[in-house]
Amino acid sequence: MIGYLVNCRVVFTTVHQIVMLKADLRKHYFNKRNELHGADRLKLDDLLLIQFQQINFEGIQTVLSYWPLANKSEPNTHLFNGYLRHMIPQLQLAYPVVQDESNMQAILVNEDTVYKTNQWGITEPISGEMIELKNIHLVMVPLLVFDEAGYRVGFGKGYYDRFLAKKEEHTALIGFSYFDPIPLISDTHEFDIPLHLGITPKRIYEF
Repeated sequence: MIGYLVNCRVVFTTVHQIVMLKADLRKHYFNKRNELHGADRLKLDDLLLIQFQQINFEGIQTVLSYWPLANKSEPNTHLFNGYLRHMIPQLQLAYPVVQDESNMQAILVNEDTVYKTNQWGITEPISGEMIELKNIHLVMVPLLVFDEAGYRVGFGKGYYDRFLAKKEEHTALIGFSYFDPIPLISDTHEFDIPLHLGITPKRIYEF
């Protein structure tokens, strides 16, 4: 399991009763991300990378990342991938491939991989070797915002929750957000899978 190079754990103790539903949060934070100017996003991506570099990745060899969606103003995961390639010489990097509206696979990529954009606007490898979830040590999970318990608001398709439903204990989940965590996502359910680490430009949160 990944750990810290510094002691940066944040513990939440406040009780919150505000109703925050996924649909409302999704709309609100999607708009907030789109309001960020290019220079502001570049700065926030650099700050996210600085936080990411505080993590001890000892024992991590296989990582499932994703291609950031430009039309959804996602954090620049290419920066995090590049750092991992530098730190882990034998890194195996995989990207998700959506098979249909309910199924996703992890496909290993390399410098020769050719990509395409599918009908959902997701850039993914055209071909490659599939890697099973049990063999993946770290998953970068896309999100719009996460709460103080590590639960996230995604884009509402459920690909990752279904994919991660049978993950092993050794598989760590990381999410990146331009914004501080919210107190509570009110309509989580038993199938939602929380993050292990949530990274913002200001700090790392451990759950």
